[in-house]
Amino acid sequence: MAVEQPLGTPVAPSGDQTRIHDIGYRAYDGPRLGRAYARRSLYAQSLRGAYGLGRSAKSKVLPVLLFVVMCVPAAIMVAVTVAAKGKELPLDYTRYAIVMQAVISLYVASQAPQSVSRDLRFRTVPLYFSRPIETADYVRAKYAALASALFVLTAAPLLVLYAGALLAKLDFTDQTEGFAQGLVSVALLSLLFSGIGLVIASVTPRRGFGIAAVIAALTISYGAVSTLQAIADAQGSTGAIAWIGLFSPITLIDGVQSAFLGARSIFPGGVGPGTAEGVVYVLVCLGLIAAAYGLLTRRYKKVGL
Repeated sequence: MAVEQPLGTPVAPSGDQTRIHDIGYRAYDGPRLGRAYARRSLYAQSLRGAYGLGRSAKSKVLPVLLFVVMCVPAAIMVAVTVAAKGKELPLDYTRYAIVMQAVISLYVASQAPQSVSRDLRFRTVPLYFSRPIETADYVRAKYAALASALFVLTAAPLLVLYAGALLAKLDFTDQTEGFAQGLVSVALLSLLFSGIGLVIASVTPRRGFGIAAVIAALTISYGAVSTLQAIADAQGSTGAIAWIGLFSPITLIDGVQSAFLGARSIFPGGVGPGTAEGVVYVLVCLGLIAAAYGLLTRRYKKVGL
């Protein structure tokens, strides 16, 4: 008489039916590339992404358009100088980025959220930190990538101006000195603007909010500082003009280059900060860059949990 098994009780197979299938899995025995390789890869990927490389055609439109807009005025200046056989360029190397600050701000506003907000929105940051990359590696790679992309954007028109100046047979020593000063200026600008943009963009996973916030921070601060400087100049308080300039990123850069790089200032009256005030400008710039790095590191220590 057969005994009924309780429902759900496993039935032992008749005979030995165990099978081991070899599906080809093998342990990895290749080189372990480590954190440095991962950091370089993230940097390269982020730098390419800042110009839409490796992404859809739609993603390439704005950064490439802004790059062209930055370079076209320089090419026109070169053409005019060569055709008219001018003795100097229409615009100084150190002045070019200041004049084109709206384009630079728009680039930072569009690419800083693209660099970090997408990772926050899709919650991929903890995957980066799983192995072997760490918080500091992520922050350094993202910061360096955006700063490098911004440096390319701001240095390319200076290179066009320099090549055109040599083509027009302007003084080699003067043009080389001016070109070097311009590169120092845009390098500092790239670090400062990238840090501010990334800090603001890292707060929100919404790219649209990040873009609006970065534009507001860069443009409203400059508008407010310029207005206050104009009021101080109208009231004869010229001594306050330089100190007011400490509260806007673009006027900070202008103050540094007018104090130490021989640039003409955009401040009312064309008088920038003196040497002592210029030291304060340099310290504030470096302090803001260090603070941006510190805030990003603190932010991603929490996000990566």
